[in-house]
Amino acid sequence: MFPIRDHNPSQRTPFVTYLLIAANVSIFISYAPLLADPRATLVFFDRWALIPADASAPRLLTSMFLHGGLMHLGGNMLFLWIFGDNLEDEMGHLRYLLFYLAGGIGAGLAQVVSEPASQIPMVGASGAIAAVMGAYVLMFPRARVDVLVILVFIFRIVPVPAWLMLGLWFALQLAAGTASPPGVGGVAYWAHAGGFVAGVVLALPLWLRRGGPAYWARTHGHPPHPEAPYRMVRTSVPRTGRRR
Repeated sequence: MFPIRDHNPSQRTPFVTYLLIAANVSIFISYAPLLADPRATLVFFDRWALIPADASAPRLLTSMFLHGGLMHLGGNMLFLWIFGDNLEDEMGHLRYLLFYLAGGIGAGLAQVVSEPASQIPMVGASGAIAAVMGAYVLMFPRARVDVLVILVFIFRIVPVPAWLMLGLWFALQLAAGTASPPGVGGVAYWAHAGGFVAGVVLALPLWLRRGGPAYWARTHGHPPHPEAPYRMVRTSVPRTGRRR
């Protein structure tokens, strides 16, 4: 399942979300030529990525603006585009920026705790974006999210509540993290799970200021404003017949 949009329009321009996307894309473009040379890539990541055995504060920050490839970058920016604007709308620009950075640091620390002696570099904004997702599901558990479901050759866009889509994502990170052997590179599942939990914790004061359970009772878990309407239309591309 791939989320493509939510039905939760932001009420003001999400300047910080745009800035974060631009920063991630610009930084990736600046070092992308190095990715063609494995040795140069290793040297670059060895300097700027988060290495659990050498988890300095600068690395915790710089690693969340690096990506291992175009698909890695694109997937992360899609999730940030869908869910980030609503958190910025609720928190305000500066608080949202601080929340994003704190969530990313919390995600990095979760990966360090899971493998403190690891020398494998970790890069990506997914930990910080997982924090955004955790806060999103706390604030808007029943906001509708359109997901693209692919089953072999069947493609369908299905609207689902945020708690289902993001809850399933979180459960998959926990399951994959538990099943992954230590010391093996790949996806930093514990950074994802840790970032999600950090996002929920960091957003709790905002949720409580809104009224906590009373806020959910007022909004029924939906955004506190009208949802964006999207119409599902059939394609106008004509079908072609088969020659007998």
